[in-house]
Amino acid sequence: MRPVSLVLLATFLSCLAGCGYRKPGTTAHLPATVHTLDIPVFQNQAQSFHTEAAMTQAIIREFTSRTSWKVLSTDAPPDADATLRGTVLTETVTPLTYNSSTGQSSSFLVTVRAKVVVTDRNNAVVYQNQNYVFRQQYETTADLSSFIQEDPAAIDRLSRDFAQSLVSDILESF
Repeated sequence: MRPVSLVLLATFLSCLAGCGYRKPGTTAHLPATVHTLDIPVFQNQAQSFHTEAAMTQAIIREFTSRTSWKVLSTDAPPDADATLRGTVLTETVTPLTYNSSTGQSSSFLVTVRAKVVVTDRNNAVVYQNQNYVFRQQYETTADLSSFIQEDPAAIDRLSRDFAQSLVSDILESF
């Protein structure tokens, strides 16, 4: 082949390959037959309180707002097309800064590690991620008269971030 023909052929083939752009929803991990999703409350293997409930509720809200699927939150109803099961593996709280006058911690970093598995009606795994890690910072106050417990709010923010990421991973493969 002549060099000009090779250049034209290469150009044509690169045009066919495209840039990798896809329409939203065309690369979903879940099969097109999924219209009902069961999301039971996450299991909790960490020494934490209420984290699993906050994460489950955030995921239900995210799927409800981003899809037209019917989202259930019961244990394996017979009519669900797929089931999303999650487990909070660890939750740690680490002091970040200290108040120099009192010597007490004034801000903390909460880190939650979780795993998620989505199975279809036949219990075949259609999506899984064994190591989601999310972090959220919060501050405390030494003034007891204006004290507000900030760690539940940090868990709620972390849960929203987790839910957005998880649903994007499942729906759009990003």
